[in-house]
Parts: sequence; C-alpha cells; structure tokens
Amino acid sequence: MPAALAAGHGSPLQGSSAAEKRSTAGVGFGLVKTANAHTAGGLVALEGVMETPEEVAVMRQLLERGWSRRRIATELGISRHTVSRYLALGEWQPYSTAHRAGQLDGHREWLQQQFEQHHGNAEVLRQELLKQKGISVSQRTVERAVQPWREALRQSAQATVRYETRPGKQLQADFGELWVPIGGVQTKVHFCLLTLGYSRRQLIRVYRQQQQQRHWLQALEEAFRFWGGIPEEVLVDNAKALITLNNPRTGELVVNPTFAAFARHWGFTPKACWPHRPQTKGKDERGVGYVKRSGLAGHRFDTWGQMESHLEWWNREIADVRIHGTTGEQPLVRFQRDEAAALMGLNGKPSYLAEQEFSRRVDKDCCVQVEGNWYSVPVALVGQNVSVQVRDQQVVIRQAGRIVARHTRQTANHRIRQVIAGHWAGLVPQRVIEAAQADGLAEVVTLNAVRRSSLARPLSDYAAAAAEVG
Repeated sequence: MPAALAAGHGSPLQGSSAAEKRSTAGVGFGLVKTANAHTAGGLVALEGVMETPEEVAVMRQLLERGWSRRRIATELGISRHTVSRYLALGEWQPYSTAHRAGQLDGHREWLQQQFEQHHGNAEVLRQELLKQKGISVSQRTVERAVQPWREALRQSAQATVRYETRPGKQLQADFGELWVPIGGVQTKVHFCLLTLGYSRRQLIRVYRQQQQQRHWLQALEEAFRFWGGIPEEVLVDNAKALITLNNPRTGELVVNPTFAAFARHWGFTPKACWPHRPQTKGKDERGVGYVKRSGLAGHRFDTWGQMESHLEWWNREIADVRIHGTTGEQPLVRFQRDEAAALMGLNGKPSYLAEQEFSRRVDKDCCVQVEGNWYSVPVALVGQNVSVQVRDQQVVIRQAGRIVARHTRQTANHRIRQVIAGHWAGLVPQRVIEAAQADGLAEVVTLNAVRRSSLARPLSDYAAAAAEVG
C-alpha cells in the first residue's frame, strides 16, 4: 500500500492528471472523476455504481483507519450523505424506490380491460380515462402504467395455434381482391373463397363489387350444392354483412339477423374469428394468397365470363389435385374418402334465397335491377314500385298483387338485361331492340301477354321517359 495512505496524511491523488485520478484507497475502483467530486455530474456518475457489498466494505475499512466521512466521500467521488447512510446501515443494502400513490391507483383492473379492448392504444386509454373516470393524465403516464401488459399483448398477437378439424366439422370463409386485366382494362376483382377445414377442398366465386350479404349467402349455397352437403360450422371474418358484434373478451357474439336465419335454414352454426386477428381461425393456410398467386396472377382475360371459366378449371384441375402442404394429400382424395359422407345431407332442402322478396322502383328503361342483372316490366309501370320475388330459377314481378312479369333467373352479377317481347314496344324503335339483342346488350324473350287494361295509364305520364330512352 502506498506510504502516503499508510501514514494517513498527504494527498492520495497527487501525481495524477487533472481530468481523472486513480483511486489509492486499497481497492481497485479504476478511474474516477475527481475534478469536483461534488458536482452534479460527479455525483450522478458515481452514485449509480455505489451499489455493491465490496464498495461498502471499503468505506468501513477507510473509516476504521481514521478517515473522516468527508475524506472518504472526496476519495470515492460520492456525497457525504451516501457515505453516512451506508455506514449507519452497517452493511450493504440495495437502493429501493418508494411507491408513490398515483392517480391510476385503484383502477388497475379497469385499465387492463380497456388496454385489451383497445389493443394497447395508450392515447385512446387516456381519452377513456378522462371520459369515463374523469382522470386527466398525460399519455406518458398511461404508457408507464400499461408497460407490464404490452409484452404479453405483443406475444399473443404473434402466437397462432394450428388445429385440425374432423371431417364435416367446419367451413372457413375468406375474401380477397386483386387487379386483373379483363378486356384490356385493369379491373378490380373481389372474390370469396370457401374452404372445408378437413379436406381443404374449396370453392371460389368472383364479383365486380365488394361482397354484399347476398353474395356471401349465394356463395355458401352454391358451395353446399357443389359438395353435396353442409358442414356443422361456418367460420367467417367479422364482415358487417354477417357479424353485427363480436367481443372476444366478454364472449358476446351477435350474428346479423339475415345470416342467423340463413344458418337456421341450413342447420349450421355460425362462428366468427377474433376481430383484427384472422389467424385465430386456427390455420395459417393463406388460401386467399394461393388463389392470387396460382389462380389469377399473370393471367389476362377477354371477358369476365372467361375469367370465371378459368377459375372453375383451375379449381378442378389444379387446386383439387395438388398435394397439400399440411395434409400431404390431395384435397379431392381426402374429401371423397373421409369428408363427403360426414357432411350433413341437403335432403332436398330448397334455397333460402329462393323465397326472398323485396321492393324495386322501375327505371326509365322499364327494368328493375335484381342480383346485378336487369329484368323488364311493362312500360306503364315506369317510375312505380313493384314487388320482386326470387323463387329458385325464376324472378317473379308483381304490381298491386298481380304478376306483371315472370323471368328466368340469370346468374348473379352478369349484367344481363332480359327484356320480354312487347315491354319495349312503342318505347324503343324495333331496330334499336334488334341491335341491342345482336350486341348482347339485351336478351329479348317471349311471355304470355299481360292485359294492358290492368296497367293502363296515360301516355303523357311516361312520354319523357320514352324520349330519353329512345
């Protein structure tokens, strides 16, 4: 030990540079700042490291050698109060942070519920605190309060449990969209993908507009008839057309009334995945991506119908017979062997959509729009409301309880205009009718004549409409 230290007098720091000194207290502390040990910078730098039993032992040794508390503090670069506190304790103890009562104390349970409900959004939590509890705090305060739950939220968002369903148990419904060249024009195509959970056999339907409720129901009915049976459950995303409310925290699930009636008609149970977490369907199948990459990407089509025909071929010749990455089998083989017999039977049940009835206003071209197609009525009904009944393969139109037109139902969303012979008579020149029929803009069909007397109205009532259409 240096003589100066052993003698207990003289400066132990002589001979060192002004910027930094080497401690000679008998223990290798390394370099310490001593230009001014009691400056804010020196105290902050060294207070944080005086937290080990060895350092407290050095203080005691120096005190036993006759060093004053001031000299020990100056030598070690810490405050006199810190030295006094450790020497009074007699042994090392870790620093402790006293708990301070805060505005959020007593609201932890409520705060955690709100945190989960709003997916960890601290700003929304701050607003809810003010609105529901009358507590005004900063966003930073909320961030500190919810920090213990944030990691758990992140892990749960990433976690996905894959599970397999038994044959006939479940159908999963997904939707997607993609820009596809059709007739030389980039066209946004919306599609619905229905997949049987066990076999992975699927059905695809495409639409020009975003899926509406009728699209979903029609696609499901077509899938039931395509597979020859009905699964026990239909699992869907939280599309507003199907699910009114889904609160996984409380377990509350409110199914759209029409979809609920549709489910009762066919005998399946509607299910919904967690909001904002479609992976909770249980399988990361990426079926929509598979349709985009393999079924549609890179293809060009002359017409919409050509695209539909291509998808039917692709589903039958490619998707149905590929070796599935998870099951290791062809979906068609797996379906025929295990799942077809496990589905609930159709038992000749009529279409739920077959008995749908609604009101329509007759346009100036004497047509009403139904399922993305147009069907004509007598010219005398222009501007009036009529009752439309879709009955399996027929579209029946009534006015004042009387049938005024009966059409063959066309495939939905094919933009077909079906005109009964005589409905455009006197309204549109015959040459225009023939040209529209030749160009595929309208299909003129025959129907037993409707008595004009029952629909009679003055020509002046629709003269403007006739001039505009002609």
